[in-house]
Amino acid sequence: MTDPAERKRWKISRPSPALLVALLALFVALSGTAVAAGVVPPLAKRALTADTAKNALKLGGLTAAQVGSLAPPPNIYYKTMPWSLVAGDEQTFTIACDPGEHVLSGGYDNPDTQALAADTHPSADGTSWVIDLQNLSPSSDSAGTLYAVCLR
Repeated sequence: MTDPAERKRWKISRPSPALLVALLALFVALSGTAVAAGVVPPLAKRALTADTAKNALKLGGLTAAQVGSLAPPPNIYYKTMPWSLVAGDEQTFTIACDPGEHVLSGGYDNPDTQALAADTHPSADGTSWVIDLQNLSPSSDSAGTLYAVCLR
């Protein structure tokens, strides 16, 4: 016969409620995909046909491509500005879009790989891009170009 300590070691404890819920979810998910494979395609086809008919009424007989061609394309452009830093210097640069326009994004190029952007973000009013650059080299200057992507 085995002693009680050894019997306890081999005793399987009851599964926790979390394990039971997880197993139930697993079985439902596994059976659900098999059932959905036969049911969903016909439903999706009917929904697509009904949706197309509704959209045709809303669009006045035009296709989605025809309606899309009526809207003017967004006018996006970018502005550039040179930057330079002496050895070991840090400076905040601001590159602005044209008056009345908004900035979408910005950045900088770093041809000599000595500068690092400590911070880059749009201005509070959304019309310019702000970049805080640091020249990490203790002995040589660094220069490059700032970029702002703007929306007219």
